[in-house]
Amino acid sequence: MTGAAVLLAPPVEGDLTEDRLLDGRVRLLQPAQGYRAAIDPVLLAAATPAGGEDHVLDLGCGAGAATFCLAARLPGVRIAGLEVQPAAVDLARRNADLNGVAGRVRISLGDAAQAPGHLPPGSDPDLLAGRFDHVMTNPPFYPGGRHTRSPRAGKAVSHGEGTADLATWIAAAARLLAPRGTLTMIHRADRVDDILARLAGRFGAVVLYPLWPRAGAEARRVIIRARLGARTPARLLPGLVLHGERGGYTPAADAVLRGGEGLDF
Repeated sequence: MTGAAVLLAPPVEGDLTEDRLLDGRVRLLQPAQGYRAAIDPVLLAAATPAGGEDHVLDLGCGAGAATFCLAARLPGVRIAGLEVQPAAVDLARRNADLNGVAGRVRISLGDAAQAPGHLPPGSDPDLLAGRFDHVMTNPPFYPGGRHTRSPRAGKAVSHGEGTADLATWIAAAARLLAPRGTLTMIHRADRVDDILARLAGRFGAVVLYPLWPRAGAEARRVIIRARLGARTPARLLPGLVLHGERGGYTPAADAVLRGGEGLDF
């Protein structure tokens, strides 16, 4: 999706820019070229049903866009990030300092396919134990070999499945969650059938929340929430219309993307 809710800035350091999310409340160092956060991680953080002093894992956190949006909205929540790309880990750690949340945000280097059993020393203790209240994730959208691979390594890893395909991603979330914990994922709407098939047997109480580009248009993204070990039937909700007739954000979308409100469903 387009990143109109991201306040763009010129390069500040070599090939990095310092951009702003949530109308400037979140500062984000990210690559000037390659994969860059748009509105998907903002919506993901808004949909994650955390509160109080819950411990949340951002699985595949990248530079931390969803992590820091959640931290800005919920000042009591503790957040761990797991990311396979060393350069992105370095940026996420710098962003934690930049946003003044390093005391409750901890970023670890590691592969979702190997979590929690084979992570480097110094990883978040809860990553090793697998006891998060919530996991949120914006995984690679495209199955391996089914999209044009970007020549930029960071963008290629972020967009296309590698060692961790969709099944592995969901299995990792199941291992890392505490009993009855929730998984919140944003993904392409045309992969809903794949996602539901891989949730079956581990997760229940599935909620589908479509994101409509505009009224009357097909949804391109969907937020999916599920609870580990639940058996409650799935629900399909009305979702969120992002843009009005003139192209700007609808008031409901603007309240989330700029105002920092949560998606309560």
